[in-house]
Amino acid sequence: MLMLSLILAVLGLCLGSFVNALVWRLREQGSAKSAMARERLSITKGRSMCVRCGHELAWYDLIPVVSWLWLRGRCRYCHQPISWQYPLVELAAAAVFVLSYLLWPVSLQDHGNLTLFVTWLICSVGLLALAVYDLRWMILPNRIIYSTLTIAVIGQLIYLIGYSPHKGSFIGGWLAALAIASGFFWLLFMASNGRWIGFGDVRLGLITGTLLQTPGRAVLMIFFASVLGSLVSLPLIAAGKKSITGKLPFGPFLITATFICLLAGDPIINWYKNLFLN
Repeated sequence: MLMLSLILAVLGLCLGSFVNALVWRLREQGSAKSAMARERLSITKGRSMCVRCGHELAWYDLIPVVSWLWLRGRCRYCHQPISWQYPLVELAAAAVFVLSYLLWPVSLQDHGNLTLFVTWLICSVGLLALAVYDLRWMILPNRIIYSTLTIAVIGQLIYLIGYSPHKGSFIGGWLAALAIASGFFWLLFMASNGRWIGFGDVRLGLITGTLLQTPGRAVLMIFFASVLGSLVSLPLIAAGKKSITGKLPFGPFLITATFICLLAGDPIINWYKNLFLN
């Protein structure tokens, strides 16, 4: 268990570094004016570079967390500050990978459960990228949403076709979770004409509903996201840093709540039911 946790931590750190690169490059590609500039910013073809001076980085500048600490948070070439975002995102990805392994609610000895676990780990990278992007620019990019949704659906279909013992109930729960996780926000979007919620959150609900699989977890996810949003927004409003009508990115709260509900949703739901049944 310890060895696998260490492997997942290192993998998470590396993928967290990828998230940082993905978010920045995707944003910069939107404003690139030439094909050469867009190619240089390509995720698959472009070389890693300083976001300040554009200097290409050596391999020893790219070691997650360690390089940032060694350079004291500054670029080796232009000496400009490197945002705290970079090590924090890398550590967050490592934490998600390790905690998901340690707290996964069912045995990973079963190949079906292992399929769902691997699907979640891959999707968590896309969800982390969405959370960072939404926090910085209050946008949930379609390129990340649809890529992550595709992986989530493929993983669920592999489980459904190859491993699910109750295919009918699995499909029914999946559709109900989608209706709640995405449909609820679609109703809010339509009722407010986009003033209360962005359509990106509707699309995000397709991912979270697919990953959560059951309507109970989907309802709990919305509840936890609302609580987390209130816990963050109310102190900001009280401190005068945010107005009541000011916008706050909701995607990170939905993503955090999804993580909680995927790992601990069923015990919480069962505890809540027992309050009324016993």
